[in-house]
Amino acid sequence: MSDKDIWWSHKRKQRSVYYIRIFSTQMEMMLSAQTSMGRVLMILVFLLNIGTLIIYFIDLAEAEQSAFSFPGGLIYVDTFFHAFFIFYFGLRFVAADDKLRFWLELNSLVDFFTVSPVSVPAFSSRNCFGLRFLRALRLLDLPRILQILRITKDDYSIKLSKLFAVFISTWLTAAGFIHLVENSGDPWIQPANSQPLTYFKCMYLVMVTMSTVGYGDIVVQTALGRTFICFFIIAGLVLFANLIPEVLEIVQSRKSYKSSYEVMSGKNFIVVCGNVTLKSVTTFLQDFLLRDKGSVCTEILFLGESLPSLELEAVFKCYSPYTTFFYGSVLNSEDLERVRMESANACLILADVCSPEPYTEDISNIMRVLSIKNHYPKTRVILQIIQSRNKVYLPNIPNWDWTMGDSIICFAELKLGFIAQSCLVPGLSTLLTSLFIGKENSETKRKHLKDKMLLGDKDYKVMTFQLSNDFADMSFIEVCRLCFVKLNLVLLGIELKFGSQGESAILINPSPQIKLRRNTMGFFIAHSFAEVIRAHFYCKACHSDIQDPEQIEKCQCGSKPHSKTFSEKLKCYGESLVLDGEPAKSRSLSALPPQRFVDGVPNALEEEGSGVSLYLTGRFHWCDAVPLRDALLSCKNQAVLYLQDHILVCVFGDANSPLIGLQDFVMPLRASNFLYHELKDIVLLGPLEYLQREWKFIQNFPKVWLFSGSALSCADLKAVNVQHCAACVILSSNTPISNNPSLVDTESILATLNVRSMEAKPNSSSLDAVFRATALGNQSEPCYKRIPITTELKFSPNAHFINQAPSSSSDIPEEDLLSPTAAPAGAIFSDSFLNSLLSMTYYNHHILALLQALVTSRTNPALEQLGEEDSRLSRSLDDVAQNPFQVRCKLALLPLSGRLLSGAAGDSFGDVYCKALDMFGILCFGLYRLMEEPNPYKNRFVIARPASDLEMLPTDLLFSIVPFNIATDDP
Repeated sequence: MSDKDIWWSHKRKQRSVYYIRIFSTQMEMMLSAQTSMGRVLMILVFLLNIGTLIIYFIDLAEAEQSAFSFPGGLIYVDTFFHAFFIFYFGLRFVAADDKLRFWLELNSLVDFFTVSPVSVPAFSSRNCFGLRFLRALRLLDLPRILQILRITKDDYSIKLSKLFAVFISTWLTAAGFIHLVENSGDPWIQPANSQPLTYFKCMYLVMVTMSTVGYGDIVVQTALGRTFICFFIIAGLVLFANLIPEVLEIVQSRKSYKSSYEVMSGKNFIVVCGNVTLKSVTTFLQDFLLRDKGSVCTEILFLGESLPSLELEAVFKCYSPYTTFFYGSVLNSEDLERVRMESANACLILADVCSPEPYTEDISNIMRVLSIKNHYPKTRVILQIIQSRNKVYLPNIPNWDWTMGDSIICFAELKLGFIAQSCLVPGLSTLLTSLFIGKENSETKRKHLKDKMLLGDKDYKVMTFQLSNDFADMSFIEVCRLCFVKLNLVLLGIELKFGSQGESAILINPSPQIKLRRNTMGFFIAHSFAEVIRAHFYCKACHSDIQDPEQIEKCQCGSKPHSKTFSEKLKCYGESLVLDGEPAKSRSLSALPPQRFVDGVPNALEEEGSGVSLYLTGRFHWCDAVPLRDALLSCKNQAVLYLQDHILVCVFGDANSPLIGLQDFVMPLRASNFLYHELKDIVLLGPLEYLQREWKFIQNFPKVWLFSGSALSCADLKAVNVQHCAACVILSSNTPISNNPSLVDTESILATLNVRSMEAKPNSSSLDAVFRATALGNQSEPCYKRIPITTELKFSPNAHFINQAPSSSSDIPEEDLLSPTAAPAGAIFSDSFLNSLLSMTYYNHHILALLQALVTSRTNPALEQLGEEDSRLSRSLDDVAQNPFQVRCKLALLPLSGRLLSGAAGDSFGDVYCKALDMFGILCFGLYRLMEEPNPYKNRFVIARPASDLEMLPTDLLFSIVPFNIATDDP
């Protein structure tokens, strides 16, 4: 054969293979459920199988001499059906990739054993039943057919159809085999040992066998039948014992979980959806019921997208009087109608904080908000999200309204804001947790105090209520002092409304230029609602002479005269704030050294020289984008040698791990209410591939540096001068390294212990510098140099791995391990307590706004959006200073030995409060006091809103809200 013939032969083979492959692919597509032809064929084949099975039953009835008479034409109909099965068998064979495996498929075996017996009646006068009962196995295709016809759509119906198909096909097939062997007998025994059993009796025998009842009225006689029963009774027992209870459970759960909620007149209810799991539901219910003090007037409807587990069902049964679970999704309009979303007081959306994909989790929850707002615009929504950058999508949702109570609880923003503020104000997280969430255990603190009455018997909380209209046209300082002296209330801030659309902003200790208006809401620290309501009932005409706050009640005064001046009002109860005829503000300007005060402009000359200005909204110190290489420090860089009194942030991650969102940590530390020289350097220590992903979000903040390394390396810690830092923060990785909760914080725990190992005894010349840097105000000096460490833990019980100091008694419960008083060298922070904000926000969304203003230095989302969209807003510092919304106070921890509160030791808290407020406009609201000796670690405890007659000690530190233009650092 010539080369040309060989080439043509090879070419023909290639073409044939090519065409066969194309034909096979087309057949495969035609038979698949993705095409219309494939779906039609699948449905047609299934119906023909059912028809063949019915004909088989008819033939059995005729063979058993049934009274029914059937036309003989059914034989030819059955033959036509099986001819079509042969055609379909051929199509499947051509489309199969693995020809050998195709012969072993269940449907192929059914066709192979059932087609041949059908051809016997067509050529003879006898019926041949053979293995035609195997057609019942094609009932296993029923779930797929129902899905194609869109009869089954949810998990309930799909799973139920599968269980039904398995049970029915097994039952009919087993009965057919018993019928065959019992009526035919064993082939090797003569005479035949067969017995006449009808198909119905065989079905009865199989059923009592599977149910393990075994009445014994019908038994098998053949060896084949008995052998089959021996194996079938084991498989049937498993099938019957597992399948039937599961079917009943699905039917019952569908009946209970797919029902509709009936709204009762006068009864409130909320809908909770999103991440409905055992942990999230348990945490939410414990906090929600705690705030109701056991008197639950609100019913809770949980709308879950998956069936509850056995443990979760047990929780719902324990709280069954006021909780109901519904299976569904808020993305489905029918499910929204079932839970009566239009009548709900609010819809609370839970987020999975431990999700490995936080962006996907946030977007899913935002889509739930969109679905709710599209169908029911007036329904209030409270949403949990993980990353703050995803908040920008929510204001774009139609009908999203901040004024109606729609709220966002951002875990990263609040968590990192708490940690950032704790770097500047130690103990602040404990104080705010006590005031806002109420998880501080005072009983444990009393164990460490000799004076048991020091803490008092009151638990103070932040509350809101509308101020009396008699306070209109007065400055905040005037109202604040009046509330403290006359009403025994600490006023933290107000909600100032502006604009034509009802916009509002939270102002904390605002400047004297802002005057209160009518119907202004105030934020108080109080023990009970009865104390707060006095500020609403106060009338200067009726209550000016009353000395006991408990006697202030709603008066019957019909006329409200015009508000007097501040000095006239103070004369009514013998308290004067005017010295030498000058207001408090002018005295505060002259009371401090001039170099520490810049009237309205925070250190403008220094910022101009450094190329740093304020951001467009005036909220943050801002600079031009810094290239990564310029901010990257190394051991060879001389700038590392001069790092001192800086904030060290240790992070873990890689190129693929989810972002922590370090901008939420940096922004509170770069707020414009700090003078520029008060800004501390921030050094981020971590893998470079991770830090460069975060850098694009923080490259415009001044005094931020990067160092490629790890907190697990002592050499890297020494390189960034960890011994001389003002605070060290260890952030937990967003990618858990283990499913074991005790091991998810391994890196954070080991890094904390590694930093503690760097603590060393300081020499005598550096002791004074150490205490000035830490600003703890201790009279007695510790025997070693402390590194203030704040460690974030994902799993709060892991705190016991860190708190191994002698001062940490074994009787301290878990919640106290998470406070700065428990850690010998800093604080342990767990974001688990942030889940409590959901219930708090439902009852009063203004409290969440105040907490966000304190922690994140943000006033109001609507105000921020207004400032960013106003193109006429200038970036100059003069314009910012003239805008009262941007002149915000700052949190500080002031020692009594400092220049601001000097000479206050020995005075009562009430005297110090009035003095700081009158002279400087400083608002004190908490105390940070040393524990009694022995206290080798100089641990402190927090007192929220100390009693007015509590005597101050020289070592005390006061949590204060300081005006932005007062420098809090000692000269």
